Amino acid sequence: MEIFNLKRKDALVTGGNGGIGLAMARALAQAGAAVAIAGRDEKKNAAAAAQLKAVAISCDLKDAEACRAMVDEAAARLGRLDILVNNAGTNIRKAPQDYSLEEWRAVLDTNLTSTFVACQAAYPHMKRVGGGKIVNIGSMMSLFGASFAAPYGASKGGVVQLTRSLAAAWAKDHIRVNAVLPGWIDTALTRRAREEVPGLHERVLARTPAGRWGTPEDLGGIAVFLASAASDFVTGTAIPVDGGYASLG
Repeated sequence: MEIFNLKRKDALVTGGNGGIGLAMARALAQAGAAVAIAGRDEKKNAAAAAQLKAVAISCDLKDAEACRAMVDEAAARLGRLDILVNNAGTNIRKAPQDYSLEEWRAVLDTNLTSTFVACQAAYPHMKRVGGGKIVNIGSMMSLFGASFAAPYGASKGGVVQLTRSLAAAWAKDHIRVNAVLPGWIDTALTRRAREEVPGLHERVLARTPAGRWGTPEDLGGIAVFLASAASDFVTGTAIPVDGGYASLG
């Protein structure tokens, strides 16, 4: 359908070299977008870029200046910037009392501060071309607490509130800003969680009406929707993609 067509659109996906980010980048490319992916691991970047015929940019998103430079480089190499997907993220699982301040900052800087910095850097590029779409990746932990993920939950709750603030501020510039809240998706990050948190796999299956863990590919459609003209009157939202997990309250 033409309303989902992303031809002549240029997209940057952070953390686009694996998992949810790679699945979203692939879906955007399949819809016609030219794509740049950014991540720390140069080998993974190269492999993903080869799959997608994408631009690869190496960047440590915790470094604010490097993060801004990444956005500018993507816009320069693609020719413009119409779509930004802030997907890069990390987690450290511990009881709240056991985190060091350095660990707290590492999670917040990767998940929340880098999202803010990348959005700031993207703003002039999008304003210059008459608008754009920003998709910020939150989490079910934006809605629910977890005893083993205090900084992660705080960062992902912050992503949702940041999304709402940017949506309100930039609507006049035709920049739509939305969040996606993945449920329990089968990725390298959640495989580690299943190793570290006894009984997690069984609890997720018991609570999820769909009866399964999600796959990264389950996030491709929402990425295309929020990046395309199909969502031109959608901004400031936080949309769960979770097999019904959140519907149980």
